[in-house]
Amino acid sequence: MPPKERIILGIDPGTTIMGYGVIRIIDRKVEFVALGAINLKAIKNHYLTLRKIFEEVNRLIETHLPDELAIEAPFFEKNVQSMLKLGRAQGVAITAAIVREIPVAEYAPLKIKMAITGQGRASKEQVADMLCRILKIPHDILPKELDATDGLAAAYCHYLQTQSVVGSEKKYRNWKDFAEKNKGRIKT
Repeated sequence: MPPKERIILGIDPGTTIMGYGVIRIIDRKVEFVALGAINLKAIKNHYLTLRKIFEEVNRLIETHLPDELAIEAPFFEKNVQSMLKLGRAQGVAITAAIVREIPVAEYAPLKIKMAITGQGRASKEQVADMLCRILKIPHDILPKELDATDGLAAAYCHYLQTQSVVGSEKKYRNWKDFAEKNKGRIKT
């Protein structure tokens, strides 16, 4: 039987920078595929920004052919207008996936950080560093915008949340839970 392959596209939606990351799972082995940040700052019209997000997510889908999309949920912000714009950006990215019948999973930033680092209040730098270790990514290829690793973190969080041990329904709650149950498989 050929190995089962899954590709997960992770998105960190934003109206100034949208981060993304792609991982491939073959059987239970995860490999890094791509990450990047799309700079949207030059677009002054919010509706044109939304169109660009839609186009870029479609381009990522066409390039990487993901089986699933994991997206970071907007966090509560005091500025209602900013939160509304962020929600629209997220909605446009989700729409690009659902029109292609790609399943979507949404994760709160706290849950993503907890899954990657074991700490819900981890910094972007801590998340990026942990992903480099887990996925064996050289630090020198990381974009300066850590929104890219946030997108990758959403994809890896989704993998952890949907990963089950062969022959059982056991799932891992987060990276720490996975590490504790797989000490022989992890090199530090």
